[in-house]
Amino acid sequence: MNKGYFITVEGGEGAGKTSVLDRVESALKEKGYSVLRTREPGGIRISEKIRTVILDVNHTEMDRRTEALLYAAARRQHLVEKVIPALNEGYIVLCDRFVDSSLVYQGYARGIGFEEVKAINEFAIEGYMPDLTLYFDVDPKVGLTRIQADNNREINRLDQEKMQFHKRVHEGYKMVLDQFGHRMKRIDANQTFDDVYKDALQQIDLFLQSKKIN
Repeated sequence: MNKGYFITVEGGEGAGKTSVLDRVESALKEKGYSVLRTREPGGIRISEKIRTVILDVNHTEMDRRTEALLYAAARRQHLVEKVIPALNEGYIVLCDRFVDSSLVYQGYARGIGFEEVKAINEFAIEGYMPDLTLYFDVDPKVGLTRIQADNNREINRLDQEKMQFHKRVHEGYKMVLDQFGHRMKRIDANQTFDDVYKDALQQIDLFLQSKKIN
């Protein structure tokens, strides 16, 4: 059986990743692909418990390095328990966030440093990187407005950060996009939901078609 493909989706708060992934997952399954949908932090029991600790709105005293280490720990367990086995079985794994989020949020926005956070995560993932990453690029003001209008959305500790933090996240993603352009594709997430979905699915289709040719 052929190895599967690891596709991740990144973006700032309110970029619409989760909603678009719902529709992308359904479309890929209709095309006959075996698809596993998951998220970070979380996806499995242990990592979901770590997620609760990280995103608890009452944990405002959490140190930024503690935060980075917790994300890496959740990522490690999720990877070995869920992602790698699915890839070995030939699944397309759709993951809402991965290493790029840590580089941006903790490495840049929190000011720890790209190289420091990269080192933590290299230890955690042992070389497993996405085959394709879709970066949902949304203006921070637009993203936060969407969050405030969505009564069903989980409100977490990151949502309580000030606008300056979210602007730094946006800046950080531009830097990551420049560094990892060989696997990252930018999606204009300021568009309507339908347009964002179409662009995202098109990029995934192009990627999968290129693998068939190769």
